[in-house]
Amino acid sequence: METQPRYTVADMPFGWRHVWIVSVASLGQLIGTALATVVGIIIPMLEILSHPELPSWLQGLLGAADLIGIAVGAVILGKLSDRWGYLLFFRICPVIMLVFSLVAIFVPNVTVLLICLFMIGFAIGGEYSLDSDYISELMPDKWASTMVGVAKASSAFGNIIVAGVCYLLIVHWQRADTWPRLMWLIAICAAVMFLSRIYFAGSPKWLLEKGRVDEAQKAVKFFLGDNVDISPENIAKAEAAEAERKKLASEKIGTTVPKQSLWSFIRQNPLQVILSGIPWACEGLGVYGIGIFLPILVMALGLEHFTPGEAEILHVASSVEVTFWISCLILPGFIIGLLLLRKVYDIKLLYVGFFVCAASLLILMFGYQYKWAAWVSIVAFMAFELFLNIGPHLVTYVLPPQIYPVATRSLGSGIAACLGKVGAVLAVFFIPVLLDAGGVSLVLIVSTAVMLIGGIVTLWAGPKVLPKKKELN
Repeated sequence: METQPRYTVADMPFGWRHVWIVSVASLGQLIGTALATVVGIIIPMLEILSHPELPSWLQGLLGAADLIGIAVGAVILGKLSDRWGYLLFFRICPVIMLVFSLVAIFVPNVTVLLICLFMIGFAIGGEYSLDSDYISELMPDKWASTMVGVAKASSAFGNIIVAGVCYLLIVHWQRADTWPRLMWLIAICAAVMFLSRIYFAGSPKWLLEKGRVDEAQKAVKFFLGDNVDISPENIAKAEAAEAERKKLASEKIGTTVPKQSLWSFIRQNPLQVILSGIPWACEGLGVYGIGIFLPILVMALGLEHFTPGEAEILHVASSVEVTFWISCLILPGFIIGLLLLRKVYDIKLLYVGFFVCAASLLILMFGYQYKWAAWVSIVAFMAFELFLNIGPHLVTYVLPPQIYPVATRSLGSGIAACLGKVGAVLAVFFIPVLLDAGGVSLVLIVSTAVMLIGGIVTLWAGPKVLPKKKELN
């Protein structure tokens, strides 16, 4: 009987099992952007129902609630995952999302919605600190970065599908008080996530780090097949680390080995934290700040098709339609970025993306101020979305697994995601305030400056942390 060839995780051929792993792990990215899109549509629907209209600070707080949750959850759940294991939290996160989505549906109240958005975001933050870790450790070496990028690219489906479905539902319902029903989209995604993770296993590399070599081998075979093993080098490292831990334990009976604190980690890895966090924070303005308020910005720029005298909800529907077409550029951006990621230096892809985004926003501002044709502004918006996803949105997600070692990877990724969401929270909260203070021009000026900061920080810190390893073919 012909025997199967044996492989290690690093050198095995890419196959359907890898596709399955990436698909399951990517759902957190999809639901993250799906929620942001839903929130951006719910806010103008609530404005129609509110008399007087929602104040700008409350609009900002509604938009930022899930992002605050993501920032908190990324650090807390990332740290807990490093301690207790990935699989437990990989299953708990979608349960939390499902429960609070249902609460938001059946208790339609702005205060309750704020709490639910925070808790759903908290669980999504945990996802962000886990999904890239699962993918990067189970892919063949030559596919690892690309597949982590594919996971991030799946977020485009959250924007596109949810914007399209919401447009159809709003046109069908033609009532603003139906906003709680839009949360069913999040509840369904969360249920699918949980069901897909019932048949799953723990992280092999996490198990190795804990000295549980036999369990790690079983997990690898569960994921990749009986003919795949952990490399002998990784096993030797794990066994040596476990022997060292036992030696320390025997020498320090009755004492506790101090654990590395969050602040000591940051002090020991300042450039890594800056490179993985600050550009992510700047990118957060584009993905969430502009992304969440895209329907409102489209209305402020006068880019939607609206006949005076129609119901206000149709005004919202028209802006959501334009949002859908702009969002359709997200997926091509990710695809182009993934193709370039294997050929172009990651840092170059990141800073070029930031600078082109800044130029696109400047064109959008001049188009608004000097009353250029609407198509110019729409093209500028599309160029912004395209290059945001070719560079910053993709590369900031791929960087942390390359920068941090396995022992602290989840914490490092969690800190990066936290900083990214802090930037997004500030952007989302202040965009309505900026709209009130100086109109859409002020929003575009500030956004341009943030994109430039992201590019400059990347140019400065990138080569120091991640030496150039790719050349353009």
